[in-house]
Amino acid sequence: MSEPDIYDPAFVKDVFDRCSNRYIAFSTVCSFGFTEVWRRQCTEMLALKQDQVSGYDLMAGTGEVWPHLLKRFPQVRSITAVDISSGMHRRALHRLHQIRAERIRFIEDDVLASQLPTSSADFVVSTFGLKTFCPDQHSALAKLTARILKPGGRFAFIEASDPRGWVLRPLYLFHLKVALPLVERTLLRGAQDFAMIGTYSTNFGNASGFTEMLRNEGLEADYRKFFFGCATGVCGSRPA
Repeated sequence: MSEPDIYDPAFVKDVFDRCSNRYIAFSTVCSFGFTEVWRRQCTEMLALKQDQVSGYDLMAGTGEVWPHLLKRFPQVRSITAVDISSGMHRRALHRLHQIRAERIRFIEDDVLASQLPTSSADFVVSTFGLKTFCPDQHSALAKLTARILKPGGRFAFIEASDPRGWVLRPLYLFHLKVALPLVERTLLRGAQDFAMIGTYSTNFGNASGFTEMLRNEGLEADYRKFFFGCATGVCGSRPA
């Protein structure tokens, strides 16, 4: 029996559908709160103008970046969230309709197959979605980002990464690839979905390659590292 393609959209959808109900609590607690810090730092990288703006949250998950985005940039008029997981979709809608329904709409779709309009976004943001793509998919995402941004539009991506060269890297990888799967199997009835997140993150490496892909599409892009490289990101703009 052949090994599954962990980057196939159907495989990714199944993983996140299964873990969607536990994703927020598990990811926050087991990252010691760093995921929330990194989401806030991702929104800071956007550096949006004061004009009213609208844009996309790609690979939106359960919409955890929305509170950070709307708090820092109250001028954001609307967010269109795109995610492939129906489980994440349902979870996001539950949160969305409580306090943010008028400013957010949700598209359940494979972002790389979605027909988002050209030059339709003042901004593009994405937190912790890059790891579920292989290099060819990263290239397609870079093309999509360049296409949907308006001239002068800004973007920011952040992702958990492999901190190569950091003295505590072995401990970090042990936590990510051994401790977390063990906690999941013990406390979550043998589930192994969050173990895939560790695999995705270490396979991803860091955002430097994606940064170059964005530059190749004509975008101005700056590579960033956070907490010794445990997360990396890229931000920039489409030239006006």
